[in-house]
Amino acid sequence: MKNKYALLILLLLGYFISACSNNEEKIQNDFLFKEYNQGDKIVLNSVNGGSKTLIRTQKGFIVEGDENKVLMFDFFGTFCAPCKEEALELSTLWKNNTKQFFIIGLTHFEDVSDAEVKKFADDYGAYYFLSNSNENSRIIAQILKDINYQSMEQLPFKVVLKNGIYQELTDYWNEGKKTYFYLGKVPTSLMQQDLNLIYGKK
Repeated sequence: MKNKYALLILLLLGYFISACSNNEEKIQNDFLFKEYNQGDKIVLNSVNGGSKTLIRTQKGFIVEGDENKVLMFDFFGTFCAPCKEEALELSTLWKNNTKQFFIIGLTHFEDVSDAEVKKFADDYGAYYFLSNSNENSRIIAQILKDINYQSMEQLPFKVVLKNGIYQELTDYWNEGKKTYFYLGKVPTSLMQQDLNLIYGKK
């Protein structure tokens, strides 16, 4: 009889421990990342001045008022050497395509002030839209989920969307292959080639 009671107590303890563990995991996951719903709007301010509103589409994002422009998200860090090296080149890419193209840089893997990001922009010629918002991490998590990215992140990291849909890009590191992201520093000449193809798509 004592053995039955002991077994019952162990089973109950196991149930409560399991329930607490599952609840903790759910709370932690909800805290770490909450997905956006279609139609959600996110206002971002640029350290270079101005603001833009992102709108969540069914499977991506567009910029309110610039819905017809091809949108590039660039995940970067002020500490990241390749990000510093390519900043001026990205500014030139944006200026050369300004009628059809928009870049939003999102700080990632760091907790820095807007002043520090502005210094990065001034020091390395990053004159495009740079967001240092608390919302950046959630946007990045959503993008990585959207494209089903499951590998190690590396900065810089870019995705390109047209009409709220992620576009296939040339995989610089695997010749002839296509992917939905640029990983690491990629020549802007390659980005321009991809952009030209994307502009021609309906």
